[in-house]
Amino acid sequence: MSIDRAVMAFAGFVVLLSLALGYWVSPYWLLLAAFAGLNMMQAAFTGFCPAAMIFKRLGCKSGCAFP
Repeated sequence: MSIDRAVMAFAGFVVLLSLALGYWVSPYWLLLAAFAGLNMMQAAFTGFCPAAMIFKRLGCKSGCAFP
């Protein structure tokens, strides 16, 4: 799996988890979805993504967005 796909899968998982926890546990969990969205926006403009660095260290191959 490439870093790009791993980051997108992780971001999607975080958003869905946040929505589920926000529905069943507390609405404050929706702040996690907002954080994930803001992180994706800043990564789109700056190219800096902490999750991409972690996936690179875990051995994922480089992709187009995160070499």
